[in-house]
Amino acid sequence: MHDTDTRRTYRILICDLVGLRPGPDGRPDCSEVRRHVEQAGCTFHDGDAIVAADIGGGGIHFVYRPDLNTAEDFVAEAGDGLYDAVIAAATVVPADTVFPEGGVRIGAGTGNMQSRSWGGGSGAGGAAPLMNTPGINSRATAQMVMKAILRFLPDLPFDLLHERTVSGRFDTGRDLKDFPTGKLEGRRIAVLGYGNIGREVARLADAFGMRPVIYARERHRRWIEAEGFGYAATPVEASAGADIVSVHLGLGAADPPTGRFANAGLVGEAIFDAVSPGATLVNFDRGELVDAGALDTAMGDGRIRFAAIDADIFSDAATGAVSGPLAPYLPLVERHAGRLLLLPHAVADTDHPSRVAGAKQAVDQILEAIRFRRVGNLKGDLPDGYTAVPGRAIHGIGGVSAGALAGVAEDADVVKQLAYTTGRLHDFWTRLAAAADAEERQALCAAMGDGVMLDVNRQAALMGALGLHGPFTGKPRD
Repeated sequence: MHDTDTRRTYRILICDLVGLRPGPDGRPDCSEVRRHVEQAGCTFHDGDAIVAADIGGGGIHFVYRPDLNTAEDFVAEAGDGLYDAVIAAATVVPADTVFPEGGVRIGAGTGNMQSRSWGGGSGAGGAAPLMNTPGINSRATAQMVMKAILRFLPDLPFDLLHERTVSGRFDTGRDLKDFPTGKLEGRRIAVLGYGNIGREVARLADAFGMRPVIYARERHRRWIEAEGFGYAATPVEASAGADIVSVHLGLGAADPPTGRFANAGLVGEAIFDAVSPGATLVNFDRGELVDAGALDTAMGDGRIRFAAIDADIFSDAATGAVSGPLAPYLPLVERHAGRLLLLPHAVADTDHPSRVAGAKQAVDQILEAIRFRRVGNLKGDLPDGYTAVPGRAIHGIGGVSAGALAGVAEDADVVKQLAYTTGRLHDFWTRLAAAADAEERQALCAAMGDGVMLDVNRQAALMGALGLHGPFTGKPRD
């Protein structure tokens, strides 16, 4: 440890569930993370069975309190500086809490990590490091985006057709004409944001034959186009003529005087004017990104036919009062019944394997920061006394690091296979380009086409299995 006094006691608060699947007792099972903590030489405490202030005797102690639902509860537990660090997922870590050894958010966005110890959700300033676990829930979230799209499109009413069929009130020859629909293939989807989730959504949409157009910063353009996606310089440009808009931008930085986030309300009238009439909106990012009033108007006049929003919502146990980013959408439900789907920020937070993997990674990152002053997956500024190290990556998620690329050489057979297929493909394309005329090209393709397409498919499959697709990050993998 950086502190040579091994008698020091560290207390780390885990304030969200680290297992979602029910265990033998019917409660969400945290046993996998408990074992991980214990294997790291630390102690895991069930917060219901211990008072954190009573923990002493040296060592690193993780206190599991996933029941801190309100700011008042959180401050009562941790507001006096009792804990050295915190691990959170969806729970808001209030600004007036102190964690001198840092915090980790399970997932990518850190807007809920508001402790002044690291300067708030952006991690700008402060004496402690703020970290995240990017990519942990990217695939689960992207798959839920596709589930929302498929709920609405193609708009074939399965439930109605099933009910009429089993009740004997449907004749295929007579009635099928009353249910015209259209496939997803060929539809334009605007993906706003080229982070891990946005890129996964684009890839899934592409697999369905859709035409992804991605809004991102200019520096991402060559990688977006290299993957076969369209690039747009602005959200409105991406949304022009779009049949579907999927939002993955994050809230951006907060303005200190107002507390308003840079991207709040970004999806509003200008985008709704640009889309194809009757478009579908999916916002499984942050509720504040969409102007709820503008969405109400757009759904009323037909510019937006369907919408799905996933955001936090809170209910006061005593009064029943509802608050949170999803609250402004509640009045829209009655006016747009059957066309508006509201979810309680469940999309990214209900996949058990993702939560467990993210929690284990968060434990490792906190321990590395405490023991060695090394910070991976840093958000914001690096505090004095710490060293930044390469962040951990999920296989196939995000970009390709130099370390991942170099690591292929560890398997000589794989390198040999890649070199062999690459050489064969190079030979074919060189010969095709040098062919004298169309007749010679046709003959060459007839003779070599079978082998060429086998090599193309094998190469693509192997590169995918190795996770070698997407932008190059230039950073070695730890």
